[in-house]
Amino acid sequence: MAPPILKLDGIRHGFGGDLLLDGVDLSLGARERLCLVGRNGCGKSTLLKIAAGLVEPAEGECFLQPGTTLRYLQQEPDLAGFDTALAFVEAGLGPDDPPFRAQYLLESLGMAGPEDPATLSGGERRRAALARALAPQPDILLLDEPTNHLDLPAIEWLERELKGSRSALVLVSHDRRFLQALSDAVLWIDRGTARRMDGGFAGFEDWRDGILEQEQTERHKLDRKIAAETEWLRKGVTARRKRNMGRLRALGDLRRQRREQRTAAGTVAMAASEGKTSGKLVVEAKSITKRFGDRAVLRDFSARILRGDRVGVVGANGSGKTTLLNLLTGALQPDEGTVRLGKSLEMATLDQNRESLDPAATLQDTLTGGSGDTVTVGGEHRHVVSYLKDFLFLPQQARTAISALSGGERGRLMLARALARPSNLLVLDEPTNDLDLETLDLLQELLADYPGTVLLVSHDRDFLDRVVTSVIAADGDGRWIEYAGGYSDMLAQGGRGVEARPASPRERARQQKAAGEAQAPRPKNRGKLSFKDKHALETLPGNIAQLEAEIARLNALLADPAYYARDPEGFEGSTQALRAATERLSRAETEWLR
Repeated sequence: MAPPILKLDGIRHGFGGDLLLDGVDLSLGARERLCLVGRNGCGKSTLLKIAAGLVEPAEGECFLQPGTTLRYLQQEPDLAGFDTALAFVEAGLGPDDPPFRAQYLLESLGMAGPEDPATLSGGERRRAALARALAPQPDILLLDEPTNHLDLPAIEWLERELKGSRSALVLVSHDRRFLQALSDAVLWIDRGTARRMDGGFAGFEDWRDGILEQEQTERHKLDRKIAAETEWLRKGVTARRKRNMGRLRALGDLRRQRREQRTAAGTVAMAASEGKTSGKLVVEAKSITKRFGDRAVLRDFSARILRGDRVGVVGANGSGKTTLLNLLTGALQPDEGTVRLGKSLEMATLDQNRESLDPAATLQDTLTGGSGDTVTVGGEHRHVVSYLKDFLFLPQQARTAISALSGGERGRLMLARALARPSNLLVLDEPTNDLDLETLDLLQELLADYPGTVLLVSHDRDFLDRVVTSVIAADGDGRWIEYAGGYSDMLAQGGRGVEARPASPRERARQQKAAGEAQAPRPKNRGKLSFKDKHALETLPGNIAQLEAEIARLNALLADPAYYARDPEGFEGSTQALRAATERLSRAETEWLR
C-alpha cells in the first residue's frame, strides 16, 4: 500500500471541559476522497485547521509528505488587501499554474472577476475563496462546507469539477447527495474520538447506527452488573475479607467506568404546534406575472396547492424563488393574474438569512417575545429552558445573546421559534442551512408527519427527494413548471434540472464594462487554427488517455506493499516515472484547454 501523503496521529485538542479531539487519527492517500462527519461543534473544522497547519494541537503529530501542495477552504475567508476578486484568486496560483483557471473558476461560480472584495456578500466571498482553493489543482484539498451559499447549478458544477480532479480530498459537508457522489471513505468524529469506515457515505448511516446500538447494549450490561454488585453489597459482607475487598474494588472500578463514559449527544426533539385545520384549498394562482424593471421573474404561472401538499421550489440564485414564495403567500401582489388564499390559514415562516433574529436579544426573549419565561407549544405551556433543551441548547444559554451563537445554533433557534407558533402552513426558505445530518433527519420526519401544508425552498437534492410531493422549477425567462415528486423525479420526467440564470442585457453590459476596465484589451481572434494547433487538438485526447492508463498502471504497481522490499531500485524508478507521467499529463491537459 502506498504511504499516506497526509497523516495526523493522536491529535488532542480542546477549549476547556471535555477534549474536543481526544486521540484522533487521520490518514489520507494520494487521490483519496475522505469525508468528515459528525455533530455541529464536534471538532471537524478544528481538525481541518490542524491539518492545514493553522492550529497547533495540544498533543499529537502532523505529517505532510515533502513536496505536497495543500489548499484549505475556510468558512470565513479574508479578502483584505486585494483590489478585485480575480486578483484574490490569482494570488493562490503557483508559478507553473495556467493563469486562465482563475477567470474560468470565477465565471463557473457565477462571478465576473472585477468585483471589489469590500462589496461582496458572504456568499460571494465564499465563492471567491472556493475558486482560489481549486485554482492551483493541489495535491490535497481541505474543503469546509464548500456547498454553503451555492445554488444548485454551482453545486452540481462543483461536484463534476471535483470528480474530475486529481486532488486528494478531505471534505466536510451536510449535503448527503454531495457526500455520496465524492467520498470513498468516512471519518466519523464522535465524542472526541474518530472512527473510520472504508467505503462511500451511502453506507455510513447504517454502520453508525450499528455502532450506537452496540454501545447501548454494552452500557445496559454494565448497568445490570453494577446493580447486581450493589445488591450484594447492600446485603452485607459475609464471606472471606480478602475476597470481599476485591469485589468492593471491582465495584468501584465499574462505577468509575460508567461515570467516565461519554454517551452520545441527545437528539433534537421537534414538534410543530398545530393550528386549526385549513380549508382544502390552500393557494390558487392563476396566470400570475411579476416584473422588476425590464425583467420578468414570473410569467403566466398557474398552480393549485391543496391541504397536505409539500411543495419544493428550486432554481438558480436570482431566478425568483423567494419572490414566488411571497406571491403564493400573499406577501407580494402580482402585476398580472390573481392569487387566492384558502380559509383559516395560520402561517409560520423561516427566512433563509436569519434576518428576523435580533442579535442583541437573548434566546429566551426571542422565544417568549420578551414577556415571561414560558412558551406555548401545541397548546401546552412549557418553561422556555425545557423547550430550548429539545433543540440541544444548554440551560445557561437561555440568557445568551443571539450574536454569540454559531450558524448551526441560529438555525436551530429559528426552527424552535417557527415550530412553536400554531400553524397549518409552514413556509421554509432554505431550512437546511447549517443543520447537521441528525437534525436534518428529524426535520424530515417532522415535515412528513405535519398535518398541514409545506412550501419550501432548498438546494439540498436529497432533502427535496425525501420531503416534497411536487417541485416547482425555474425553466428560464420567467417560466416555472411544476413536476410531481422530488428533484430526482423532476429529472426523470424530462426536467432540465436547475440551470444558471442568464444575465439580463443591462447586467451583461455592466459586467462587460467592469471587465473592460479591469483587463487589458484582448488580441483579435486569429481565425483558423494553424496546422500545428489543429494536429495537437486531434492527437492530444489520445495522448491524454495513454498517460492516464500509464499513471493507473504505475499506481497499481506502487500499491504493492512488497514491491519496495523486493526491488528498491525498481520502486524508485517507478516513482520517478509516475512523477514524470503526471507532469506530462498536466501539460497535455493545459495545452488541450488552450
